[in-house]
Amino acid sequence: MNTILLAAMIARYNTLSFTHNYIFGIIVKNVVYMIKTDADILPYILKLDSASRGAGYSLRFCPTKEQRILLLSKGAEVLCSKEYFENQVKNSKYNRGEIFEKLVTERFGQVWKKDSVPFTEDGDLTVDGIAYQIKFEKATFTNEKTLAGM
Repeated sequence: MNTILLAAMIARYNTLSFTHNYIFGIIVKNVVYMIKTDADILPYILKLDSASRGAGYSLRFCPTKEQRILLLSKGAEVLCSKEYFENQVKNSKYNRGEIFEKLVTERFGQVWKKDSVPFTEDGDLTVDGIAYQIKFEKATFTNEKTLAGM
């Protein structure tokens, strides 16, 4: 892996990002967890992947077993069972990331609605005045083409 490019893309992303607070979602042993953390963890849990349509590399959240253990150690909270989560996905027009965002938003007593606000303008959820970006397994943060154009 090109660690220099990974570090450069994370640094550029952090420079442009509205918030540096995150809620990550992972599945471990049939349980969906949510983990509130900040941007300091990004170099340890993101990877470079191929972006689509000639956009270069992308920053992706595809946690390994070791990265899941790291995330669990950061104060993970149980959100729901994997079975409940997968049923929500199956009976919805939304993808896994959107359903995770919906469940997290509802956990904080708010009403979720699908939006496409850029990461440079706001987070996905604001709780007690703190904006969070919400990311579930296999989420793409951004790609080279997007970062170069900003």
